[in-house]
Amino acid sequence: MTGANNASRTRRREPLTDAQLLTTISICIFVVMYAAAMVFLGGGFLKVQQIFDLLNDNAALIIISCSLTIVMIGGGINISVGGVIGFTVMSCALFLNAHEGGPMTIVLTVLLALGIGLAFGVLEGFLVSYLEIQPFIVTLAGMFLSRGLTTMLSVNPVKVTHEGFLALVKAKIKIPWLGYIAQNGNLIPAKLEIGAVVALCVVLLVYLMLRHLRFGRNIYALGGNRQSALMLGINVKSTCFWSYVLSGLLSGLAGLVFIMHKPAGNASVAMRSEMDAIAASIIGGTLLTGGVGNVVGTLFGVMILATIQKIIALSPLNASWWQEMASGAMLGFFIILQSVVLSNRSKHKKAN
Repeated sequence: MTGANNASRTRRREPLTDAQLLTTISICIFVVMYAAAMVFLGGGFLKVQQIFDLLNDNAALIIISCSLTIVMIGGGINISVGGVIGFTVMSCALFLNAHEGGPMTIVLTVLLALGIGLAFGVLEGFLVSYLEIQPFIVTLAGMFLSRGLTTMLSVNPVKVTHEGFLALVKAKIKIPWLGYIAQNGNLIPAKLEIGAVVALCVVLLVYLMLRHLRFGRNIYALGGNRQSALMLGINVKSTCFWSYVLSGLLSGLAGLVFIMHKPAGNASVAMRSEMDAIAASIIGGTLLTGGVGNVVGTLFGVMILATIQKIIALSPLNASWWQEMASGAMLGFFIILQSVVLSNRSKHKKAN
C-alpha cells in the first residue's frame, strides 16, 4: 500500500511537458486579457455571447490553425490553407447557385469542399514526403495554384442564393442558461453557429488523435527527430504524407465552415489567413522546429488574436494597422517567451 502511495506521489510530481507548459501560458494570457477587457471596456465583454461571437467569427481560422498545428508538430509547414479555403468557398458558391435543389445539393456541396481539400492534401503530401521537396516550396505553389483557380472561376463576387443552404447558415444553437436579460425583460439566449460547433469538434478530435492514437505519437516523433523516428521503426514518409492529407482535408472543411458563416465568395476570400493560422499555432505553443504542440493551445491562440482585434476595434485605435501591429507584437512576444522558457527548462534538466 505504501509503495502505491509513493508511486502516486511520484506521478503527481512529474513536471509539465513543454507543450503543456506553453499551452498553460497561452490560456493564462487569454484569461488575463479577457478579464482586463471586461474591467476596462465592459459592454459586450460582460456577456457570454461575446466569447461565442469570437468562436462564430473565427471558426474557419480555428480549423486551419489545427491543420497547421498537425503539420508543424511533424516539422513541416503548409501555407496553402488560405488559398484552399478561397477556392473551396468559390467552388461551393457557384455549385450551390447552379443547382437549386434540396438536401442532396447540400450533401454534394459538403463532399465537394472535402474533395477539394483532400486533392490538395494528397498532391502536396506526395511531393513533400515521397519526392522530398521542401514543404515551403510545395505549399507556396499550392497557394498560388488555389488562388489562380479561384480567380479563374470568377473575378466577381458570388453571393449564395440557395435557399436551403441559407436556412442552414441562419440556423443557430441557442443556449438559454448562458443568455442574459435585456432591458425590456426578455431573455436573450446565447447563440452558437453550426460552424463553431464543427470547429470545436475538430479541436477535440485532433486533440484525441495526437494524444491517444499511434499516428499522433508518430507525428510528434517525426517532428522531434526524424532519424530517431526511423530507428524506432516509424514509417516517416507515410506519416508525413498523411499529415498533409489531413491538413488539406481540414482546409476544405474550413472553406465549408467559412461559407456557412459568410455565404458569398470572391477572389480575396481568406487572404492572409494562413499567416493568422501560423501565428495562432505559435502563440498556442507549437514550435516551428517541430515535436512540440497542442491544439488546445492553438484554440486559445486563435482566441487571443481575436480578442486583440475586438479590443482594438472597440478602442479609439480602431485602424486596421493597429490590429496588425498588436498581433505582430503578441507573436513576437510568444516567440521570445518560448525561447526563454524552453532554454531555461533545458538548462534545468541538464543541471539535474
